[in-house]
Amino acid sequence: MAVFLFLCGTVRGFFAVPASIVNFRMMEDWKMSNSAQTSASSRIASLLDENSFVEVGAYITARNTDFNMAEQETPADGVITGYGTIGGCLVYVYSQDASVLGGSMGEMHAKKICSIYSMAMKMGAPVIGLVDCAGLRLQEATDALDGFGKLYLSQAMASGVIPQIMAVFGTCGGGMAVAAGMADFTFMEEKSAQLFVNAPNALEGNYKAKCDTAAAAFQSKESGVVDFTGDEASILSQIRTLVSILPANNEEDLSEEDCQDDLNRMCSGIEGLAGDPIQVLSMISDNHFVMEVKKDYEPSMVTAFIRLNGVTVGCVANRTERYEDGKKADEFEAALSGKGCDKAVELISFCDAFSIPLLTLTNVNGYKAKMCSERRIARAAARLTYAYADATVPKVTVVTGKALGSAGLTMGSKSLGTDLVYAWPNAVIGTMEPEAAVKIMYAKEIEASDDAVALISEKTAEYTKTQSGAVAAARRGYADDIIKAEETRQRLAAAFDMLYTKSEDRPSKKHGTV
Repeated sequence: MAVFLFLCGTVRGFFAVPASIVNFRMMEDWKMSNSAQTSASSRIASLLDENSFVEVGAYITARNTDFNMAEQETPADGVITGYGTIGGCLVYVYSQDASVLGGSMGEMHAKKICSIYSMAMKMGAPVIGLVDCAGLRLQEATDALDGFGKLYLSQAMASGVIPQIMAVFGTCGGGMAVAAGMADFTFMEEKSAQLFVNAPNALEGNYKAKCDTAAAAFQSKESGVVDFTGDEASILSQIRTLVSILPANNEEDLSEEDCQDDLNRMCSGIEGLAGDPIQVLSMISDNHFVMEVKKDYEPSMVTAFIRLNGVTVGCVANRTERYEDGKKADEFEAALSGKGCDKAVELISFCDAFSIPLLTLTNVNGYKAKMCSERRIARAAARLTYAYADATVPKVTVVTGKALGSAGLTMGSKSLGTDLVYAWPNAVIGTMEPEAAVKIMYAKEIEASDDAVALISEKTAEYTKTQSGAVAAARRGYADDIIKAEETRQRLAAAFDMLYTKSEDRPSKKHGTV
């Protein structure tokens, strides 16, 4: 048997690949339908480095013979599993084949995926699932149900140890939707893919034409399960990019690269973009690289990854404006919402698990005052506060606008253990808007004054200088320095470089309960 040596860098070195395996089991003694070699295998080929895929479990088929299953052809039991490389880095992958019983989850189907998880855990490499699954295989009943349970267990054990990425290209129904929710990052094809626990028509008062709850638009904008959407080609490209910037596991980071951008580059005009942190992050990042996560979900809170001095940095930021093609597209309240807090918590928890430094851009003046938000904002804000306080990775915050009240504290304040807090010169840090504070404190004087406007203006300036300005906060140690906005990239690069070897202990406990 011919053996080719492909120079595929992994966490262990190089590996030899039999030619027959690389060609997706195209062996004379293996008979299968043409459809089994199309989308499922082609997605793997498009995702991985050329000729790097090695299939595992090619000969496995369904064991069940009930309900005419003995007459069914089940090549690979509907899922292709194996390993390969992306940018020379080892990854494990499974790709479901909808031409085999709708790609449904059966006993052996689940066993193959769990086996890939087991290998990935041993090697410390990411798992990527390419999903097209009709759900539980009814012919196998409890065996198939047990398969879902074992998959969930594998995902739970892998959580925080290796990155888990899932991309939905067809159907992701029932129990498979739970698996998508357990992944670290979920991609979804924007036109034909469907992700649901209950199909739209199964919801009382709803039908697909009224509100397609299974569509990518709903799952990315309303539920927040989906992090990225796009066509198939763009999804595969984005997965490759994501893998390239993430650590392979929670102990070994192979994602760093040499910085080809000037670390001392000034960011002229950045202060005028404070309302849209994506613009700010683009100016700060190496070669203007930004990968936004959950772009469509609660856009008033931004979560993203950037590169700074060749190192991946996770970013959380408040947004008051959004620009597209140089024009203002949206405006948002400078306030925390329940959804926004949840969105930030997910990224902070991921970054802390994988030792990714955390940057916060703060511009918030309180909490969203709406009934729907009030139902859950206290709990959501508590979880965000806990996430910041509990994270031990390097943490740097830049107050680009306002940091007012307990909402300002929650957004990565010095009080919560952030290592360095910088403020732009015009930043406002305090309990509330200075003018609002003055109107409360001097209510009687304002009422009795012949020139209330002048009095309010005078007292507001005084209060700002002594209690709410950037200088006032720095004098009390709540900000470590006041920096020029255009020097933000330079100062952040130096800060994270200083914090590179940070080590911080927490009280011995199993886990927190917030």
